[in-house]
Amino acid sequence: MSILPTDIIYLDNNGTTAVDPLVVEEMLPYLTDFYGNPSSAYSFGRQIKEAIEVAREKIADLLGASPTEIIFTSCGTESNNAAIASALAIDPDRQHIVTSAVEHSAIIKHGEALARRGVEITWLPVDAQGQIDLADLENAVREDTALVSLMWANNETGVLFPIEKAAEISRAKGALFHSDAVQAIGKIPIDLAHSKINFLSLSGHKLHCPKGIGVLYANRKSRFNSYLYGGAQENGKRAGTENVPYIVGLGKAAEIAAKAIEEETGNVKDLRDHFENTLLASLDGLEVNGDRIERLPNTSNISISGVESEALLIMLDHEGICCSGGSACTTGSLHPSHVLMAMGYSTDRARSSVRFSFSRYNTRAEVERALPKIVAAVKKLRA
Repeated sequence: MSILPTDIIYLDNNGTTAVDPLVVEEMLPYLTDFYGNPSSAYSFGRQIKEAIEVAREKIADLLGASPTEIIFTSCGTESNNAAIASALAIDPDRQHIVTSAVEHSAIIKHGEALARRGVEITWLPVDAQGQIDLADLENAVREDTALVSLMWANNETGVLFPIEKAAEISRAKGALFHSDAVQAIGKIPIDLAHSKINFLSLSGHKLHCPKGIGVLYANRKSRFNSYLYGGAQENGKRAGTENVPYIVGLGKAAEIAAKAIEEETGNVKDLRDHFENTLLASLDGLEVNGDRIERLPNTSNISISGVESEALLIMLDHEGICCSGGSACTTGSLHPSHVLMAMGYSTDRARSSVRFSFSRYNTRAEVERALPKIVAAVKKLRA
């Protein structure tokens, strides 16, 4: 099923996703008739508050969590920042953070800013498959480590870290554990009920919900210090009047995602594999970047020798094909992908890599239309 204009083939679903029409339908009453403030004491406000709690329950169900562990934020970046800020605030003697060299910029840039303030950051390396070594993690966690923060799924390569094992190692050594799971939620099954994870971030716009809404999961047994002060919203954990329509929309998106996991791990994966294998068979000098087994079912990051990704993206854009050279948050950067460079790839390989990412809204017909256009563009650039 496609909800896009017929002249666009959208293969950049790790950048953002199309909003599900059912999500829009769920939101509309809270943009029109049900406009009350959920903090109000009268019944009209309480009715809005109830809608928030229903959404909270749906998101908790998707994560295998308790509704009391769900904190609504504005986006994944805020959730990441909140988890890190809380961990550092809990114990002033713990001012050390362990993370990886391939994290999203929301973690990388925050870590660099904290380092300038005196917080010590340990950046775990990755191998050519984009994987961390759990022995490196165990050696990196110290008595003064406040937090270990590792992404569940890499936004550029789709590589999956062994998050549950990493959380167990971190907690056994006394450190809190956070995962930026923005790219993973809704694409692979996740159950936090018996997990050692303290904090987890997600963002609605990766789940066929509008941009501008996110969640921080905070385990109910974990201390959490808010860094936004004001009203008592979100049980005092995140001040600010709630973005009700978007919260309601995210609840619906989570409900749909919970039912669509099998489609993501089945149909979407099959579509990705057909696309990837056909492209590899059609052109010489192509290599898949990262672990081809332990990765998201929707992501294909391919290096195309002899081609600058920027030039290819421009040509594909003219053909109505949307894809990317890496993270949407670093578009326009003059530097090659920090993820691919950390994997030990050459600058040329990093600069010749393109990410294609799929969703349940992509069709086989779209892929069949896209493939010859991509092959033709590569041949033209090589010529």
